[in-house]
Amino acid sequence: MTSLTEQQNVADFYDFEAGLTEEERKVLLRTRAFMRDEVQPLVAEHWAEGTFPRELISRFRESGLVGLSYEGYGDHGPAAGHLLSGMMAMEMSRVDASVATFFGVHNGLAMYAIHACGDQEQRDRWLPAMARMDSIGAFALTEPLDGSDIAAGMRTTAQRDGDTWVLNGAKRWIGNATFADHIVVWAKDVDDDQVKGFVVGRDTPGFKAEKIAHKTSLRIVENADITLTDVRVPERDRLQNASSFRDVAEVLRATRSGVAWQALGVMIGAYELALRYATQRQQFGRPLAGFQLVQDLLVKSLGNITSSWGMLHRLAALQDSGVFRDEHSSLAKAHVTARMREVVAWAREIFGGNGIVLEYDVARFFADAEAIYSFEGTREMNTLIVGKAITGESAFV
Repeated sequence: MTSLTEQQNVADFYDFEAGLTEEERKVLLRTRAFMRDEVQPLVAEHWAEGTFPRELISRFRESGLVGLSYEGYGDHGPAAGHLLSGMMAMEMSRVDASVATFFGVHNGLAMYAIHACGDQEQRDRWLPAMARMDSIGAFALTEPLDGSDIAAGMRTTAQRDGDTWVLNGAKRWIGNATFADHIVVWAKDVDDDQVKGFVVGRDTPGFKAEKIAHKTSLRIVENADITLTDVRVPERDRLQNASSFRDVAEVLRATRSGVAWQALGVMIGAYELALRYATQRQQFGRPLAGFQLVQDLLVKSLGNITSSWGMLHRLAALQDSGVFRDEHSSLAKAHVTARMREVVAWAREIFGGNGIVLEYDVARFFADAEAIYSFEGTREMNTLIVGKAITGESAFV
C-alpha cells in the first residue's frame, strides 16, 4: 500500500501547521519523511513479531531529530518550542505509536528527567550522548503493585551507604529498558521517606531487565520488568535536584502533553487510512465513501481530530509562555485519548473484516490506542486532577 505520509496531512482541516515558522515546518517535514522512509516499511512485521527494530537507532542518530527540545545539546540552535515538539510526536504516532513511544521515553522522559532534575555537571555528562543517540535512556517509575498510587505507594528503596546508594525493589512496564544504556530509577530514601532519582547503568551488578511478552498493544516497544537487588549507585549519579515526588511530578507534567499529541497522531493515522480505504473500496457498485453512514463516521472522526488539535495548539502556546499547570496537561491527556478511542473504533468499523488484518494497518492503530489511553496517567486520574482544580475539592482516595 502506498504511504499516506507521502501526501499532505489531509486531517489538518484548519491548517494548524500554519502556526509553525518556516524553519519549524522544515523540521516537521523532515520528521514526516523519516517516518515514511525509515519507519513505515518496518513496523508491520516487527509489530507482529513483538520486536523492536534496533537498526532504527542508528537511523535516528543520523536524522537530526533527537534532542531538539534541549538547547546546547546536539547540533541545533535554540530549543524547539512545544508546538513543534508536539507536532513531531504527532507525526511519529501518525505512522507508528510504538516508535513514537520509544522516542518519547528517550527524548522526553529520560532526557527531561536529567535536564530538569540533574545539576549542570550531570546534564553535560549524559545529555550530549543521549542527544546523539549514542546512549539510550529509559525512565523507571511504575512498579508491579503500584501505578496510579505510586506517589504514596512506592516500594523501591534507596539507602545511603557512604558515597553510594543501595537500591532494592522492582519496576514494571519500563519502555526501552531491555537495551537502554542509562535508566532513570526513582526510589524512596529509607531515611527521610522522600523519593529520589538515580541514573543506573545497564551493566550495574544487581540490575536486571526482562522483556514483558504477549502484549496486545505497542508491541514494538520493549517494556520490561526490572529487578534491583543491592544495586549500588554512586552519589554522583543521584539526580542532584530531585528531592521529593514533586520533582517526579514536574517531569510528568511536562511530558503528559506529549502523550496527548501522540494520541492525536494515532487518530490522524487511523482516519487517513479509513478515508483512503473508503474512497477505494467498492460495495454495491459504488465506493464506500459514497454512503451516508460512512461519511458520518469520517466526519465525526475529523471533528474529534480538529477539536483535539485546537486544544493542543493552545496548550503548546501556554507552555511556551511558561504556564505548566497540572490540570492543563491532564485535561488534554484525558480528553484527547478518549476522542482517540472513538476515532480508531470508527476507522476499524469502516474497514469491516479487513480492519482486523495487519496488512491494512488500522488494526495496529486500534490496538495501540489502548496503551496510550492508559499510560502517563489514566483518564480517571487525570480527571481527578482537573476536578480538584475546578472545584477546589480533592476526590482522591
